[in-house]
Amino acid sequence: MSPDQLLAPTREPVVLDIGGEIGALIVYAEAELVDTPIEVSPTGSDTARFHQHILERPLPHGTSYAAVFDKITQGEYTLWLHDQARLRDFEITGGSVSQIDWRTAAGGEPVPLQGASPHQSLRCVNTVDPRG
Repeated sequence: MSPDQLLAPTREPVVLDIGGEIGALIVYAEAELVDTPIEVSPTGSDTARFHQHILERPLPHGTSYAAVFDKITQGEYTLWLHDQARLRDFEITGGSVSQIDWRTAAGGEPVPLQGASPHQSLRCVNTVDPRG
């Protein structure tokens, strides 16, 4: 955690705009990374990055630390921290939420959840079909 913490814990629910070819990504991290910006770029376009900060997210049974990226066009992506690629070629699937575990319990390196490997769709959670 940075000494000049910029962002307070967020208590509002996260609303994701997904569906069709648009998905989302949640990156779980350790508390030490609160306020740290992480970036994502399409595979092969390392300079076309967009970022989110790791935020403290209070939950009913504890606290989670995560960055949430929404409105990501399906395809393969690279995860960046401090201008270094940390995970390449993970997949975002339209209409679903992909998750990456970057906590110490996962070995301190970003890992797609549920044993997915590059070029596979990551775990999908709480997918809502916008057509009802």
